[in-house]
Amino acid sequence: MFPSILIVDDEASILQSLGGLLEDEGFEVFTATNGYEALKIIDMQFPDLVLLDIWMPGIDGIETLKEIKKDNPSIQVIIITGHGTIETAVKATKLGAFDFIEKPLSIDKIIVAINNALNFRRLEEENKYLRKKTIEKHAIHGNSAPAVNLRKQIAAAGPTDKWILITGENGTGKELVARSIHHFSPRSDQPLIDINCAAIPDDLIDSELFGHEKGAVNGALAKKIGKLELANNGTLFLDEIGDMPLKTQAKMLRVLQEQQFQRIGSSRVLSVNVRVIAASNKDLRKESEKGNFREELYYRLNVIPIEVPPLRERREDIPLLIDIFLDEFSRESRSPRKRIHGEALELLLAYSWPGNVRELKNLIERLSIMVDKEVIEVSDIPRPYNPGPGHQTMAGKADLFSIGNLQEATRAFEQEFIRRKYFQNQQDISKTARSIGMERQHLKRALKSLGLG
Repeated sequence: MFPSILIVDDEASILQSLGGLLEDEGFEVFTATNGYEALKIIDMQFPDLVLLDIWMPGIDGIETLKEIKKDNPSIQVIIITGHGTIETAVKATKLGAFDFIEKPLSIDKIIVAINNALNFRRLEEENKYLRKKTIEKHAIHGNSAPAVNLRKQIAAAGPTDKWILITGENGTGKELVARSIHHFSPRSDQPLIDINCAAIPDDLIDSELFGHEKGAVNGALAKKIGKLELANNGTLFLDEIGDMPLKTQAKMLRVLQEQQFQRIGSSRVLSVNVRVIAASNKDLRKESEKGNFREELYYRLNVIPIEVPPLRERREDIPLLIDIFLDEFSRESRSPRKRIHGEALELLLAYSWPGNVRELKNLIERLSIMVDKEVIEVSDIPRPYNPGPGHQTMAGKADLFSIGNLQEATRAFEQEFIRRKYFQNQQDISKTARSIGMERQHLKRALKSLGLG
């Protein structure tokens, strides 16, 4: 399909000559003699680009530009005028015009400007698509109450510029949360720079964070730009900050307070504007009480605390996560998508998942590769996920007997009974209802309360 262009000008000769030339170049052309007519055509035809004259009867080009950008911000507009001034050009650009061309018109200049504007629009659309895909990639999936609550916290914290401390066990997805927050923030078009404080030796972390001048540290044959400088105007993600050395914590506290620092070996003071997101699998309050973490830094970072729940607290999300991982690995390997049998899924639901979502993903990837059948069955599940006959039942009994109240224990048993029968029947609601003697509608409500309906 050829790009469409709307020419708006009160001179019939311009419409005829310019329209003919652009049609010869392969564009689909619409014409309008005033702003009102142009806005009607835009509503009906939604052109890719508008060539807009400034001086017209009725509403002029500037007012027409405002109306176009208000309702159709993705349409590119190039201003054409025979009475151009710098002031008018600046005003049009601020209102969203892509370019400004003076009469008499040169078809070569117009073609170049049109191609540039269409390429810019294409890039904008690609960026929107890529940003959407990135947000989807880093999304927190699940319909459980903890997952829904976590997404609400991300949505609330993201658009602010406040510092955030993310806590949670290893493998829960703290980095995904950090990236989601960044993508929802006003800094989303700027970089997110991450540094894993646990993975860098103590004697190198200052250099990684602040950078250094040539020869300032052992083996430094060239100047190094630090992570802090790279994150300027964007987001700095300090992963596993609980493992940062105390001396570096003191330097970071001063940097975060003053938004200034110096490269190692340099006397030049550099200013930065960064949003800080930190994450830790440790209880930093307890670490500060032990003297392992600076209390002032903890309070500086902990403006908005977000705790990522472990997978064992959101077990009802496991079926959805497994489906997502099976889809993902099927696409990556370009192989048929595998399915998981209900009884095999029940085993995975009963497991405690000390490695959390990361452990689940690794297991599903392993099964996707190693199982050569379409359906992953109980016999394909390795230890410790498949502990053998009897163990699962005893674990369930132990959980029930830990409940002190009979009414709560009865409710817990009923929920676990329904959940297990549901997966034993391959998530078939009608079949499950028949097997346990329960009305289908009542079962649907019970499953929905478990996050499975």
